[in-house]
Amino acid sequence: MNRGRLVVFEGVDGSGKSTQLGLLADALRAEGVALLVTKEPTDGPWGQRIRTMARSGERVAREEELRWFIEDRREHVATELRPALDAGQLVLCDRYYLSTVAYQGARGFDPERLLADAEAEFPLPDLALLFEVDPAAGLARVTARGGVAEPAFEEVEYLARVAAVFHGIDRPYVLRLDASGDPASIAVTVRAALRSRRLAP
Repeated sequence: MNRGRLVVFEGVDGSGKSTQLGLLADALRAEGVALLVTKEPTDGPWGQRIRTMARSGERVAREEELRWFIEDRREHVATELRPALDAGQLVLCDRYYLSTVAYQGARGFDPERLLADAEAEFPLPDLALLFEVDPAAGLARVTARGGVAEPAFEEVEYLARVAAVFHGIDRPYVLRLDASGDPASIAVTVRAALRSRRLAP
């Protein structure tokens, strides 16, 4: 059986990546495509710990924060991603290791080391869609949509550093998309990107 395909959606807070993942998933399901939609941080114990920290705004040591993300990913890959890929499924994932490279890189870790370590341990994406938007504009979107705030991460100077790390990532599986346009137009571009790589019909 052929290995499945892994498409990840990356970007700063408010970039629209989750919206685009949802639009793509709905369209593919309507066409009868079987897929797994998943996310990081997960809803598992490590992911819950991360979300609690993010929402409280109470920081932990950067080493501990990094460890939580890595442990959450290890569990995620073992229980969801690898089984789905081994079964030949298409997987759409909201955030993956490039987010750790960018967000923890912005905390002071070496992004190249984080990236090399992640690529050595975890499945490589077939496509990583990186939605690029001005961090201030992204935060304005977050505020406008309401929902649960995450003060540990949603701060404009910090997100500017995150965006800078994202901008410096150079991998053949990364495709950068201008996320400042309207969602419908961006969705067309997303679908075209998957078709051009034969990742979806």
